[in-house]
Amino acid sequence: MASYKQLTAQLEKLHKEVAAARDKEVAQAIADIKQKITEYDLTAEELGFANTRTVARKAPSVAKYRNPKTGETWSGRGRSPAWLAGKNRDRFLIEV
Repeated sequence: MASYKQLTAQLEKLHKEVAAARDKEVAQAIADIKQKITEYDLTAEELGFANTRTVARKAPSVAKYRNPKTGETWSGRGRSPAWLAGKNRDRFLIEV
């Protein structure tokens, strides 16, 4: 039976072999993919990679309520502000 040191040495050798084999196969896969992209003139959008670097952001919320004393506004989303708590919201609606 192999000793612990022998087994760990074998394991380390196998890890290195696995990493080398993966690097070689990944390089070949990338070359194949690049060749197909060129051959078929594919775009990132066609491959499903559109907008991967840009994050779609929501437009800012439009204010629906205004505090006449301070001018502070609230869109109606999220927690109600303290200045509006317990009051009739219709009085604070912004006319559009």
